[in-house]
Amino acid sequence: MRLRFPLLRLLAAVAFSSAFISAPAHAFADDEARRAILDLRGQLSTLVDQSRQIRVQQADQMEALQQEVARLRGEVERLSHLSQRNEQAQAGDSQSSIQVADPAEQAAYDQAMQAFRAGQYKEASALLTQFIQAYPQSALVHEARFYRGSSLYATKDFKGSIGGLETMIKAAPADPRAPDALLVIAASQVELGELEGARNTLQRIVKDYPDTHAAETAKSRLKLLQ
Repeated sequence: MRLRFPLLRLLAAVAFSSAFISAPAHAFADDEARRAILDLRGQLSTLVDQSRQIRVQQADQMEALQQEVARLRGEVERLSHLSQRNEQAQAGDSQSSIQVADPAEQAAYDQAMQAFRAGQYKEASALLTQFIQAYPQSALVHEARFYRGSSLYATKDFKGSIGGLETMIKAAPADPRAPDALLVIAASQVELGELEGARNTLQRIVKDYPDTHAAETAKSRLKLLQ
């Protein structure tokens, strides 16, 4: 009996000491966990802020591209009207400055251009396609290809526009309409989301046709596509 109570007192003292020692350890672990949670919350907040900034930047870039597409569309229309006025001033009427001897050939071209000037671009592209197929060696074929490409652009057939205009430029790189044709190609590439291709096309205008109005336009477009 004498040994029992001292032993109980010893066990109680050990248990009390263990509890006293282990409590700070648990508290320390809790503090570490709280700090880890706070760190994770801070990292999450930073990621959310960065994501928001990226979305804002992307929205700004998309808006700038949409504005550029609208400007390019306007430029295509301006170039088309300018070409028409030049033709009229040079020829003295609504026909091209180039005249051919074959009345049927001339009539086919004039009919297509009449549709183009009336804004009937789908009909114009079809008539110009027929003209190109019927008179591939015509003195008017390069003009026909230019206006066909412009008509296809107006009807949102951007791939067709690019293909037709590239054929024109390859066949007649020195044609006065070649740099304007490249502007239409660049506009089509922007519409298709091919921004790198559009930049390359605009740089080509600046390099190959430096003294043209198209080159000045290309420089301004390149600044917007950087």
